[in-house]
Amino acid sequence: MSPMPPRSRSRVASGPAVRRARKLGEIRRSQLITTYGVGAMIAVDNESFILTGLDSWDIAEAHPIWEPRLSRPLGVNHFRLPPAPEPERARDGVRAARFPVWYSCPNCGDLQRFRSFNSPMGKAECGKCQLDLVPSRFVVACPYGHIDDFPYWKWLHRSADYQRGDAASGGSCGGNLTLHAEGSTASLRSVLIGCTCGVKKVSLEGAFRSRALKDLGIRCTGRSPWLRDAPNEFCDAVPRTLQRGSSSAWNPVVHSALSIPPWSEGLYKAVAPYYDRIRDESPADIQVILRYEKFFTHHPEYTAEAVIELVERLNAAKDGPADESPVTGSPREKIYQEEFRSLNTHHPEEGSAQRQDFVCEPPRGGAEALLDLGVERVMLVKRLREVRALQSFTRVEEPSAADEPRRRAKLSREPLGWLPAIEVSGEGVFVTLDPQRLQDWEQQVGYQAAFDRAERIRTNHDGLLRSRAVDAAKPIPESPASPRFLAVHTLAHILINEWSLDGGYPAASLRERLYVGPDMAGILIYTATSDSAGSLGGIVAQGEPGRLRQTLRSALDRARWCSNDPLCMEAEAAGTDSLNLAACHACVLLPETSCEVNNTILDRAALVGTQDGSVPGFFGPW
Repeated sequence: MSPMPPRSRSRVASGPAVRRARKLGEIRRSQLITTYGVGAMIAVDNESFILTGLDSWDIAEAHPIWEPRLSRPLGVNHFRLPPAPEPERARDGVRAARFPVWYSCPNCGDLQRFRSFNSPMGKAECGKCQLDLVPSRFVVACPYGHIDDFPYWKWLHRSADYQRGDAASGGSCGGNLTLHAEGSTASLRSVLIGCTCGVKKVSLEGAFRSRALKDLGIRCTGRSPWLRDAPNEFCDAVPRTLQRGSSSAWNPVVHSALSIPPWSEGLYKAVAPYYDRIRDESPADIQVILRYEKFFTHHPEYTAEAVIELVERLNAAKDGPADESPVTGSPREKIYQEEFRSLNTHHPEEGSAQRQDFVCEPPRGGAEALLDLGVERVMLVKRLREVRALQSFTRVEEPSAADEPRRRAKLSREPLGWLPAIEVSGEGVFVTLDPQRLQDWEQQVGYQAAFDRAERIRTNHDGLLRSRAVDAAKPIPESPASPRFLAVHTLAHILINEWSLDGGYPAASLRERLYVGPDMAGILIYTATSDSAGSLGGIVAQGEPGRLRQTLRSALDRARWCSNDPLCMEAEAAGTDSLNLAACHACVLLPETSCEVNNTILDRAALVGTQDGSVPGFFGPW
């Protein structure tokens, strides 16, 4: 791994929390949320490990993060940065365990558990050949998060002449397994498994078929190797064979929220880290706790009376600061509705910048130059803070709104009251579409054709959600697919692509945040990233009306024609699970880290219409 600044990396150690734990490597803090979180496998040199649960981490150096708007719906008190100590106080914070435990020797071909190779301390070598071992390329996992080594013995001894044994014990034939790769290709047909008992060698061809393990009578073992001392759970699911490095082996469930007023500034921001401790205390006890925590030393501008008054006001509001316009819907919808209101409100910079996480101002010239293009408002978000928290993960299938709770794997054996998270700062541009123009578009004569295209995506999405739902009595979540959503989402993608070409930003450093509903039609494109593309003022400059007008016209011109047309525009279905129409890598698709919904629910026709004029676009001639 490339060198990184000490504050941006976490050390990974093997084994229990002991003073002289073996150091394995270093990964970025953000990767512990998005790529190598709890339950994910990581390759270190010629070995493979799985990151263990939060209850095994040393959190002495894990600083707390406070974001009440996100912690409450996730059911925790606070969040913590993944531990990354200073070099002079180096301690291993994040733990890992060896997984998979089956290895093979590329010379002698022995295939067995790692401990059976008698490797030297701290190395993964064959005791006979003194060559580096190779961890198993394959694992088996089920949709409920369980994972285990591939059952090589059962795969090989599938004949009825052999008694079925336990894959963990190596079977009942008394022989030793071998693995050899023959031929000039790396195909499964050339990977041969043998046994010294004399059974005929078998290749791994067909191991990835959905019914391959079911036909052999292999069921999920219910193992959770990332949770220390966790007993095997009963699981009646049929496991699937996966590549060890497959993206299907670990899909994070990440939630995020922007820090918005009032929690992002002033007394609210100062009180937030202590609120859960003092909310139920008497005024006298509140003063004692705050003095013990040296609150007034760090914040001399505030008085005890002001803090007590704020706590009483928050307690009266119960869920946080009161607002004139109540929000409705799920916790995620509430978070987005609150952010939409804040992004539409002028929040200038006041006082010390260190005490204000959210600055949102209109451009100097206003947005009148964009009205004829269908844009109602532009806001320049000159400072923002986003908290991204890892709540859980899934295997085999990507997370879905219809998932039952059982499909979300646990990060620790018991709830700890906190979750790992990162906070990133950046800047952005917020754009809302003209509601009157949207209404005119949705009521015009030819709009039915655009509605029919959106309905195709909705039908496919509803079918996907229904297939993931277990309890037929419970209503499945509603698909967001609609002409309005397609127009707003595709607009975000073409703007990000245009800014990547014109503004010099890598597309992966830009992110979208979609605000779509009966009374919402806005997008926030921002650079919430910790690298040099974070908050240098360049993205805010792109939001000035004159420049944004040129960018929007250029992006729409590019969207009218794709190098894959007419196939792209005329496609009946495209993308993962057929959740796109006119959208491909040559026109609107982005790096998946930039998109909220994994490059799905996109259609250029919602913006510019079809080339034959049968479907009107929001920006097209109609």
